Amino acid sequence: MITNYLLSGMVGIMLFFTVVVAPTVFKVLPVEWSSKYVRIFFPKYYATLGLLTLICIWTASDSISRALLGICAALFALTLFYLTAKINKAKDSGRNRQFHLLHGASVVINLFQLITFIYLLVKAP
Repeated sequence: MITNYLLSGMVGIMLFFTVVVAPTVFKVLPVEWSSKYVRIFFPKYYATLGLLTLICIWTASDSISRALLGICAALFALTLFYLTAKINKAKDSGRNRQFHLLHGASVVINLFQLITFIYLLVKAP
């Protein structure tokens, strides 16, 4: 039961940021401010969602859910501790192609996590 509440909250956070916050930040703020905001926000985003996902692993009712949540938690860690630094370094170095590839990878990972969380909510008894 708590797993579904946590998953619902995480889906809400992910959708709200993707649909409302990110487009608004990049539309309203100057590039240097929006970049600074995103660099401060994303580590907190990945850490918070990663920790909540770890809690879900312990509260999930079946092994398939725990395995999927484990993959999502590992991906949050990968994005937090490795990919974000690589994305920032590519951006700072002006390596636009590498930046777009890495950023694209982070978007695909985030989309996979979101779809996984929605799947787990839909399949829940």
